[in-house]
Amino acid sequence: MSPQTSGPLSGLLVADFSRVVAGPYAAMLLGDLGAEVVKVERPGAGDDTRGFGPPFVPDGAGGTTSSYYLSVNRNKRGVAWDLRSEEGRQKASRLAARADVLIENFKPGTAARLGLGYEELARANPRLVYCSVSGFGWGEEGSKLPGYDFLAQAVSGLMSITGDPPERGGEPRKVGVAVVDVLTALFAANGIMAALYERERSGLGQLVRVDLLSSSLAALINQASTYLTSGRVPGAMANRHPSIAPYETLAASDRPLVVAVGNDGQFAAFCRVLEREQLARDARFVTNEGRVANREEMVVLLEEALAARPAAAWVAALAEAGVPSGVVNDIGEAFALAERLGLSPAVRIAAGEVRGQPAAEADPGAQVSSPIGLSRTPVSYRLAPPRLGEHSAEVERELEV
Repeated sequence: MSPQTSGPLSGLLVADFSRVVAGPYAAMLLGDLGAEVVKVERPGAGDDTRGFGPPFVPDGAGGTTSSYYLSVNRNKRGVAWDLRSEEGRQKASRLAARADVLIENFKPGTAARLGLGYEELARANPRLVYCSVSGFGWGEEGSKLPGYDFLAQAVSGLMSITGDPPERGGEPRKVGVAVVDVLTALFAANGIMAALYERERSGLGQLVRVDLLSSSLAALINQASTYLTSGRVPGAMANRHPSIAPYETLAASDRPLVVAVGNDGQFAAFCRVLEREQLARDARFVTNEGRVANREEMVVLLEEALAARPAAAWVAALAEAGVPSGVVNDIGEAFALAERLGLSPAVRIAAGEVRGQPAAEADPGAQVSSPIGLSRTPVSYRLAPPRLGEHSAEVERELEV
């Protein structure tokens, strides 16, 4: 196939038959690490996320695509094959026969009908690591449910613990990004890596399965453990933590600040900065357990002190004292913070122009950097997200079809 890269997954071929977020993001993670990824899309329409906008970005060929699509599809070559046709299925089968990894999120049963099911492909390619992503599993009932992140956030209980509590007029809230899709992608990539590592011993691939509901439940960590170990069903607490205090937003004179006090020593330091040392000696607040039990009284006393200064001034003073705190940044401020800290949060892959936004305020070629740092075999950014069918002829020549 294409020239090899120097990343840790260099030499691996990934066939990406997935769409929307979870599968494509998992494939992009492998691509960032050096794998060659071929993204297979429907002719004419392509991945659903191409239409998720605005904003839309010129694609360099007279058309546009969405920034949403761009966010999960770099480091891939793109082909457009009609899998409903015999010709398209033959091309797909040739790709699968050469692939080290295949990722799909067809509706359960569809891959097998297309001749792309695990059992059939594994007979022809026993070393294939086949990752199947679904919304709610592969059983009769779960396979009928559409695998959308918003739905998964709702039925998994995640929304029930997000937002203001009902007694304060709150309603269940989703997280402001497709977080279950992202988590599922991470679990998928982790499972694929494990299967590839095991293949080095056995010489055989295997089937990897991940689903949105199970991924969301696994990500509930302490909240799920509370339910399983005590039988108590957690509820929404706005920005408060059910087991740690103060670990929440507190009002300063101008805006809220986040305080994440994780132990009794940090609480004592917090009180010293506020010039309220007596609170750290108050029997109600000496231990974390006491602070959780007496949270309402504690917050009133803390906010009385915090009202004397702006949030930024408190954050600076608390940082000097080793107390975790910060203001609530918007996304632009978050990127600026990462840059100030030397983290290089964005990379530039391709040029263009964001529709309706001044060039000074946007860079259409910018993408979020991979958070993975490797000292000898770093991630790389080789290919911009492909136009629909951009590499069809090239890949078909390499597959000899």
